Amino acid sequence: MHSLRQRLNAREESGFTLIELLVVLIIIGVLLAIAIPSYLGFQKKAQQTAAMSDVRSAIPDAEAFYSDNNSYTGMSASGLKATYDSGLVISASGSTGIVSAIPGSTNAQAFCISAVSGGHWAHVQGPGGQVTNDTASTSDPCAGFTG
Repeated sequence: MHSLRQRLNAREESGFTLIELLVVLIIIGVLLAIAIPSYLGFQKKAQQTAAMSDVRSAIPDAEAFYSDNNSYTGMSASGLKATYDSGLVISASGSTGIVSAIPGSTNAQAFCISAVSGGHWAHVQGPGGQVTNDTASTSDPCAGFTG
């Protein structure tokens, strides 16, 4: 009897059943279904905020340009970086940073500065304008700026 009991105990296998593994997979799937949209929403908001921040950081440089030249004529993003703020982030490939700093073509006393971060655009028309988050824009909102 003792040897029979030992043989039966030796055959016992420990581990998870298929049902237990399926339950765990379902729980992980539900958690991912909740977490991924939340993460994407946070990422979108962060990119919008980064674009707006880049625009805000270029405004004092544009004002310094105006102070030196009494006009925004000749202002450019690369010129602002070279002359006033070496830390200004310029977008080389259109992915992140300041895309344009354009003086008004009909009004030398106006400018438009735009920035992009992860496809999210922001811009300001100045002087004294509000930084705008361009949620529907897919290209540079300052491209047609005339002042």
